[in-house]
Amino acid sequence: MILASAYAHELPQFGLDVGLTNYAAAYCTGLLLARRVLKKLEMDEDYEGNVEASGEDYSVEPAESRRPFRALLDVGLVRTTTGNRVFGALKGALDGGIDIPHSEKRFAGFGKDSKQLDAEVHRKYIYGGHVVAYMNGLMEDEPEKYQSQFSEYIKKGIEPGSIEEIYKKVHAAIRANPCPERPKKQAPKEHKRFNLKKLTYEERKAKLIERLNALNAAAAGNDDDDDEEDDE
Repeated sequence: MILASAYAHELPQFGLDVGLTNYAAAYCTGLLLARRVLKKLEMDEDYEGNVEASGEDYSVEPAESRRPFRALLDVGLVRTTTGNRVFGALKGALDGGIDIPHSEKRFAGFGKDSKQLDAEVHRKYIYGGHVVAYMNGLMEDEPEKYQSQFSEYIKKGIEPGSIEEIYKKVHAAIRANPCPERPKKQAPKEHKRFNLKKLTYEERKAKLIERLNALNAAAAGNDDDDDEEDDE
């Protein structure tokens, strides 16, 4: 039984129109799923989660009313490398208020040598800072490649300096209403028919009788004409 679902292609409803496949978008999708689940269970007010993403590890604390909703992360066939987007979704769900057993070792920013999570680096990924750094690098070194690779950003007037603010607004919009109303489907337009309408059995029977009557009437008329010619 599916309790709730969330997809990255829903994010434009919350203000994110570009970059739907990176770590920051995965975080938004995880946050959307968590808030949607808790709202459905009427637990969203008791478990707000980590309202402002700081990049630090976070685990929800039990409230007095109900225990937190617990879930298990199933990564499927995804390679569990450090910084993989699936862990961005995990972090979003954790900050959204869901209790998920986890380790911080796979979050973006965890140092292999230091054995610690660099919260500042992790925060950078959550707010698209790695995308900003890449954009700035291309703008300086390969402007033509920048124009091609970030054409959608350019069309929508999104500059590197505004990306973090965009993600903050998306997080706020998700928390405000994780279940927006779906647009009503318009009634399908009537299509012109270029083939004959399929008749029912009764309609075919009536049409056959009508044709037979017409043929009989025509045959009777021809017989009358022949009789008149014989009389002459």
